[in-house]
Amino acid sequence: QVQLVESGGGLVQPGGSLRLSCAASGIIFRLYIMGWYRQAPGKQRELVATITSGRNTNYADSVKGRFTISRDNAKNTVYLQMNSLKPEDTAVYYCNTNVQELVWGQGTQVTVSS
Repeated sequence: QVQLVESGGGLVQPGGSLRLSCAASGIIFRLYIMGWYRQAPGKQRELVATITSGRNTNYADSVKGRFTISRDNAKNTVYLQMNSLKPEDTAVYYCNTNVQELVWGQGTQVTVSS
């Protein structure tokens, strides 16, 4: 059974950092381009970053220079290091493939507020 489990969210002050993790099961993880997405209240889900099995990365302009996506194929896990967080980064963060072909997990809430 395919499962994605996100973790690592929380409440952080502006300028702070968080590291999100997403553990995947039921798939041959290394074959997939993985991505992090986020959905803020009242907004559509948006793609934040992607990473290929060869570790080529792409980022949305809004997070470029602040967020870093990485993966550990041995652990079937993709990470998102988020630095210099802003209030507008507040959202539920999800992982999935770059074409959203897997069942969505529950996500992890990130709240940036003073």
